[in-house]
Amino acid sequence: MPSPLIWRAIWAVSIAVIVAVLAFVAVPYFASNRIVRDRIAWEMSAWSGFRVTIEGTPEISIWPQFRATLSGVTLSKWSDDKAPPVMQAERVDIDLSAMAALRGDVVFSGVQLIKPVFRIEPAEHGLLLPAAPSGGRVARAINAAKESVKANPDKPNTVRLPTEGFGSIEFRDGRVVSSIDGAEEDVVTGLSGMVDWEALNTSGSLSASGTWRGETVSVEANSPQPMLLFAGGAAPFTVSLKAPPANLSFEGNGNFSGKSFFDGQAKFSASSLRRALWWLRAGIAPGATTGPVSVSSKVSGNADRIKFDNAEITVDKNPGTGALDLSFTDALPVISGTMAFDTVNLAALLAAFTTTAAAPGDLDSIDTSFADRFNLDLRLSAAHATAGPIQLADVAATAQVKNGLAVFDISDAGAFGGNIQASLRFDLRPEGTQVEMKLLASDINGAEFTSAAGMTRLMPTGTGTVSLILKGPGKSWNSILQNADGSVSATFGPGNLTALNLPSFLKHAEEGGFFALDEVADGTLPIDGAELKASVAKGVARIDRAEAKSGQTKIWLSGIVPYAGRGLALSGGVIQPTPAAQPTPPVQPAPTQPGTVPDGQTGTGQTTSATPPPAAPPEPTTPSNKGNEATFFVGGTWTTPFVSPIARRKPSE
Repeated sequence: MPSPLIWRAIWAVSIAVIVAVLAFVAVPYFASNRIVRDRIAWEMSAWSGFRVTIEGTPEISIWPQFRATLSGVTLSKWSDDKAPPVMQAERVDIDLSAMAALRGDVVFSGVQLIKPVFRIEPAEHGLLLPAAPSGGRVARAINAAKESVKANPDKPNTVRLPTEGFGSIEFRDGRVVSSIDGAEEDVVTGLSGMVDWEALNTSGSLSASGTWRGETVSVEANSPQPMLLFAGGAAPFTVSLKAPPANLSFEGNGNFSGKSFFDGQAKFSASSLRRALWWLRAGIAPGATTGPVSVSSKVSGNADRIKFDNAEITVDKNPGTGALDLSFTDALPVISGTMAFDTVNLAALLAAFTTTAAAPGDLDSIDTSFADRFNLDLRLSAAHATAGPIQLADVAATAQVKNGLAVFDISDAGAFGGNIQASLRFDLRPEGTQVEMKLLASDINGAEFTSAAGMTRLMPTGTGTVSLILKGPGKSWNSILQNADGSVSATFGPGNLTALNLPSFLKHAEEGGFFALDEVADGTLPIDGAELKASVAKGVARIDRAEAKSGQTKIWLSGIVPYAGRGLALSGGVIQPTPAAQPTPPVQPAPTQPGTVPDGQTGTGQTTSATPPPAAPPEPTTPSNKGNEATFFVGGTWTTPFVSPIARRKPSE
């Protein structure tokens, strides 16, 4: 016979099993008849502060976890029955406490939102945020935390923060929508992630991913005291955003109150500055990549102003330092500051504001929409810089955008062995954009300058000065140059004239018939100097003076060079001095014999020696002012010019 102790143990185990079975059977009953019916919607509303409605019959599962599955869940404002829901989900799974359910209570340990739709609306400073609840436990907890912050803003009493448990909220395959111009549009699609916040007075984190503006974006944020942040107090936090166009991270302190501020270390990187600006909708049209850019800086500010101090900036793999200031108090954001580089690619920076060329060799169209999005006052210095094939040194430049006027200036730079100054100005008028370009190059090496400009024919190689002023309307570089007005002038000292075999040129001209300039380009001509003056009207350059002198030989050109079509219509000539005539020897008188006297004279009979007087020096022969001149016509195009001789004039003609 078993002992009484054993019997008591058997009965205890049996009773426990019976209780467990009864509880297992009773939980669905209580859940379906009390919790779901009376408490889940109420509990969700109590937490969120919104009116909660649930469609359909809830499903209760016991194993492996006690869970309620709800369909057609909607959260709406209490104050506006006609407003669209703040959040709606196709399905909501709620993890519940079984023991709390037996007591008739609801304790959430986790919530999963399946295919939720979150609606956001414009808030302060143009931000899109969810609607604020009119009440609820979270809102009341934030208000209580605000009292702690108000009592001691610098060091709030965290012991007095609400301690209620919160749990986790997971969301999958969701969307964020907003009403834009009366139509509902998707802001984020494919939204998935989790909010993990065990209790209101503990640390919390957010991780989410989705598609925003056509790119997959992942966001992570966490803080040891998120409740302080929501209450307007200062607390540490970190946030990072990763997407193919750009990555951004911040680590420091701040708050999210109406007078929000932040102070910490920020990092930004993008594979292409232009692509990142377009994706962030900074008013830049899409275009070709312009090289990577990255910024690491101490950053501080608030919703009105952001300062970047001790910034380390890398543009197209060229590092630099600087300080930037972003202001949002005016109608348009204002970006100002200074940047210093050892080496920088100016063309890459300017390419951020131009669109892609249609084909290699074409000139880019101009995108000036950025002037409607922000104002700019940026000062740039660089020990070395490149602008396409041009190498610059000791560059001082500025970029300014304000009130529809955009100006890019190089106030000083060393180039081509001399000094240059350049300016590019966009005047955005209602009737169209006016563009003005200026270039002044002083004491430059002509060979280096013409090579960088891509001009290889009949170009002087000596030291000289070049001035260019062009102004015209248009939305692309081609259209501007086709309609430009202005002037071009240049003077060069001793050097060579490239790609010209003058004897061969004159021989072809003497033979008659037109010939390609390439046929006489196998030589150079030493010159004493060259000069060019031309005026530009409606994209057509009229050469008023173009001369090169080589000793007593002069080469001149005049005519028109239109930009459209790249044609040539020039006349010219080669003037050479007339060869000097040989002087005629003076006639010497016949010598007289000693002791005689020439005929017609009488003598005394004495012996004499007659010496003729010295001959007068011959008159020097001066070449004609005109000399021999071979004239010709130059036609064809810039790339394939041809020469057609006209006549060869002699001094007597």
